[in-house]
Amino acid sequence: MRFLTSARVQLLLLIALLPLLSLALAPYATIAVLSIPGVVTLAAAWVISHFVAVRPLDALKSAARRLAGGDFTARAALGAVPRELWDLAQTFNLMAQSLELREAERLRSEEGARRQAAVNARLLEETDRRLKDAQALHAIDTAISSGLDLRVALNILLEQVTNRLQVDAAGVLLLNRHAQTLEFASGRGLNTEGRERPSVKVGEGPAGRAALERRVLRVDDLSGAEQEALGSEDFVLYYACPLVVKGEVKGVLEIFHRSALDPSKEWWDFLDALAVQGAVAIDNAFLFSDLDRSNMELALAYNATLEGWARALDLRDKEIEGHSQRVAARTVDLARAVGMGDEELVQVRRGALLHDIGKIAIPDAILLKPGPLTAEEWLVVLRHPIHAYELLYPIAFLRPALDIPYCHHEKWDGSGYPRGLKGEQIPLAARVFAVIDVWDALGSERPYREAWKEEKIREYIRSQAGEHFDPKVVEKYLEMP
Repeated sequence: MRFLTSARVQLLLLIALLPLLSLALAPYATIAVLSIPGVVTLAAAWVISHFVAVRPLDALKSAARRLAGGDFTARAALGAVPRELWDLAQTFNLMAQSLELREAERLRSEEGARRQAAVNARLLEETDRRLKDAQALHAIDTAISSGLDLRVALNILLEQVTNRLQVDAAGVLLLNRHAQTLEFASGRGLNTEGRERPSVKVGEGPAGRAALERRVLRVDDLSGAEQEALGSEDFVLYYACPLVVKGEVKGVLEIFHRSALDPSKEWWDFLDALAVQGAVAIDNAFLFSDLDRSNMELALAYNATLEGWARALDLRDKEIEGHSQRVAARTVDLARAVGMGDEELVQVRRGALLHDIGKIAIPDAILLKPGPLTAEEWLVVLRHPIHAYELLYPIAFLRPALDIPYCHHEKWDGSGYPRGLKGEQIPLAARVFAVIDVWDALGSERPYREAWKEEKIREYIRSQAGEHFDPKVVEKYLEMP
């Protein structure tokens, strides 16, 4: 680029100003006609001023307006101009370039922020979904671990299925292993009552095939027999998901929707998780049920065994036949009256049935002797509570019932046997039984005496309060009908 010196610029500016001065002094001049050289001079001055100063300044102002309007690509292109104008244009262009770079960086930052915001929103949505899924599975876990009734656990499962999978309805069919049918157990969002749902044979219908093939079946146009079984539900979409745990089919989870559905991978993953939890819930419920039934059967067997032992003891001594059964029932009533709890009452009854179990160690010659016993024979008889302890203590199941067989001959004043316990040293169950044992013995007929009347028995027991019997137990006994 070619530059003009400052002196030349000053000369040119002076020449450019001459026409302006002539025009300003024209009203006062007496010159009528300008000479031809003057006109040429004025024209030359105008041309030089226009191209050297006015046009470059106009170009610079135009670029400045574009820059102010937000066009950061604006540049001042002046061509051959005085150095001062060229330096000014260069400074302007550098400033515009810097602004352009900053604007580009700002746009990139904003775009990045928008993208990051979108990513954060997706992450937040995904985290919230996973949290709710985890909470749903936790709710089912809680129902399983707390041992709730199967129907309650299934209701919790179906609530999570409809809410988290966003479907209109769901139901559970349980497998009847003996009949090989699927039977309705629970539903949510269904207008049809369970009793109106017919059972489904394994291998028939979508649910039956899902159980047989152990895979999820989808029906996009629910019609025919399946729709008839549901009544006026107007479902369109149907899924049958087998509930499998430990390699065994426990039932089928049914899902119903009244419009088309395009499940995502997350939807399928959560359905699988719910199906597993549902199968575990059913399996645990069956296990609890089987265990409860086994415990009940075992308890009945134990009780029947104890009653058999008691009858065997009674049959050995014809004089006391039925004694063990009578005192067991009456002892439980009195024990309840003195405030013993249900669990304690179970042990009270067992102990009452077995209170004379130690007598099996007494020879018949002594136990059934018709006449008076010798001192040595009495020592043998007095050991029967110890024999009861030795017999029952090794049996952990019967150890809590030992109080009565071991201590029922102890007396409140300490004069009893085998250990001479006194007052509240004697277990409460034994103190209760002692009263009932005497009541039944006095009320039963013996070869050597007649049975006492009830009033006489009550009077005797009242008189023995504080000596043989616990006074508080006697008080409760006297209140009994």
